[in-house]
Amino acid sequence: MWRIFQKELNTFFSSLSGYLAIVIFLTVNAWFLWIGAGSMNILDSGFATLDGLFELAPWLFLFLLPAVTMRTVADEKKSGAIELLLSQPVTERQLILGKYFAATAVAWLALLPTLIYYISIYLLGNPAGNIDAGGAWGSYIGLLLLAAGYAAIGVFASSLTDNQIVSFIVAATGCFFFYLGFDGLAALLPSADEQLQLFGINGHYRSLSRGVVDMRDVLYFASLIIFFTEAARLKLEARKW
Repeated sequence: MWRIFQKELNTFFSSLSGYLAIVIFLTVNAWFLWIGAGSMNILDSGFATLDGLFELAPWLFLFLLPAVTMRTVADEKKSGAIELLLSQPVTERQLILGKYFAATAVAWLALLPTLIYYISIYLLGNPAGNIDAGGAWGSYIGLLLLAAGYAAIGVFASSLTDNQIVSFIVAATGCFFFYLGFDGLAALLPSADEQLQLFGINGHYRSLSRGVVDMRDVLYFASLIIFFTEAARLKLEARKW
């Protein structure tokens, strides 16, 4: 699994794809938070808060993660390299997890420079340090878990096809449904709204954003990740049947 992880990271960063994804993520965030006019602009709002980042990032990840994961398995299947890889001493689970952790690492690396925003707001506060640190760190944890969940959905989508564009569309649709789809269903079915919202990412992400790390939220993301990575593994194993 470690060799697959290294190979995927090298693939991401040996070309412009990995750097481009991170640069686009940071550029769009910087524009909305610091440059462009609007409610998300930190300087215009007059409040020492990173709420704009935590509202925008899930939407950016909704496109970033499918773009990062669309080739992970699909490209191997299209080129026929999947059979060569699995003829090595590596199992389907190790292959999927290696690719999954590499995609997750790219997303987490994209988040790392945004800590500069936190430091800037911390220093700009009146007085300095006048920021909801608990809410900010809870939101960061939520974003890390949300990105990991999106990556699992993306790798599963990539295992379904050998076409990268189809993989991207399926992954983006799946991420969107798990982010807001269950909230939409809850609105249509008020009698089961609480139960339906438990299956969606948004409710658990918002819960973590309050600054309290509830193990139920962590277990939700862990279950989501395990479900989709195992589904991707089973899809790979199905080629033997």
